[in-house]
Amino acid sequence: MKKAIIEGFAGGRCYSEQTDGTDCPWGQVLLWEPPHRFVMAWQINAQWKYEPDLAKCSEVEIRFTPESDGSTRVDLEHRYFQRHGAGGDTIRTAVDSPNGWGDLLTLYTARAEQID
Repeated sequence: MKKAIIEGFAGGRCYSEQTDGTDCPWGQVLLWEPPHRFVMAWQINAQWKYEPDLAKCSEVEIRFTPESDGSTRVDLEHRYFQRHGAGGDTIRTAVDSPNGWGDLLTLYTARAEQID
């Protein structure tokens, strides 16, 4: 993967640009409410393949809350794993693992601090 892209509007694509020039879809923006939050469908199934049916996808909500010291609190909630069916617990375990959302938020923090 070269970079991850989230298009900033409801209905926007969430995808990664691969080093070979191809795109790999993994979600869709469901709600876009800057600067407070956005919600996206997690369109990856338990076999780590793209799932086009939104009814079979979990959701990820990311909230941005200003803090009194001028910083921003970022909260991430991944929910509705049961929509994935029998593979929902596998996905929950994977995104909650050391290489899951926690690591991604750490990378986000480091990048935000570079920009500051």
